[in-house]
Amino acid sequence: MAKSIPTILAVFLIINLMNVCTAKDKVCTKGWECKSSTYCCNQTISDFFQTYQFENLFPKRNSPIAFAAGFWDYRSFITASAKYQALGFGTTGGKKMQMLEVAAFLGHVGGKTSCGYGVATGGVEAWGLCYKKEMSPSQKYCNPDYLYPCAPGADYCGRGAIPVFWNFNYGVVGDALKYDLLNHPEWLEQNATMAFETALWRWMTPVKKKQPSAHDAFVGNWKPTKNDTMEKRVPGFGATMNVLYGDLTCGRGDNDDMNTLVSHYLHYLDLMGVGREEAGPHEFLVCAEQKPFNPTVTSPSSSAAT
Repeated sequence: MAKSIPTILAVFLIINLMNVCTAKDKVCTKGWECKSSTYCCNQTISDFFQTYQFENLFPKRNSPIAFAAGFWDYRSFITASAKYQALGFGTTGGKKMQMLEVAAFLGHVGGKTSCGYGVATGGVEAWGLCYKKEMSPSQKYCNPDYLYPCAPGADYCGRGAIPVFWNFNYGVVGDALKYDLLNHPEWLEQNATMAFETALWRWMTPVKKKQPSAHDAFVGNWKPTKNDTMEKRVPGFGATMNVLYGDLTCGRGDNDDMNTLVSHYLHYLDLMGVGREEAGPHEFLVCAEQKPFNPTVTSPSSSAAT
């Protein structure tokens, strides 16, 4: 007996729903760079960001006067990113969003490791990845902490692509990545892949529960609450500074630290062919008026430091 039209329609709808679910749940692998994830079905970072572009972004890093000459390289960045591309780093959304996120992350890296100054050859933004370690630390950044006590003889000055400070932060990052950074903080100035990896972990990881990571705040995964809106926190590059540095950079009006990071991000967008006009409205780009997610407390071991 022939099936009725409603029955045929029902079967058609079920098949189409199954197809939608299958497409939604599709998992891809793109070589060693991105494995077993829906994000890997998009382009990988090396598809749209290649060695020559890395060289364009950081042209002075191997200058004889650069303090980390010979240390940072493209392969170390891509190798480190392979741990996070399957989680969405540089693989979220379409190509434009993917390029925007890579530029944003590297904008932080370049701004935090630059040894450029106002009259520097090639401009301030040309000198990113000049440092791998804080050159003249004023202290050892050792604060009493029962979870992560300072190792004898170790100092916890700033190291890495987005510098890590303080024993607590070395301990937290080390535990997360399975590296004994508490006892060997110097590893971050000896291994460029590890130095990029710690920076990417910070980019992808919220400081506290119910707060966004820098990644989520940038790519649109984070939806601000009413309280966030009242405190002028909105998604975008500005929010990434808020997540990573709090009131060391944000909620302080117009300031040099914030402007340096923004200028690196915009410069990199231009060099990558995206264009700074794609960075979005000014209020998304800066954090001058944003209230920090995590205001500074007395003990530096209580939150992630820059």
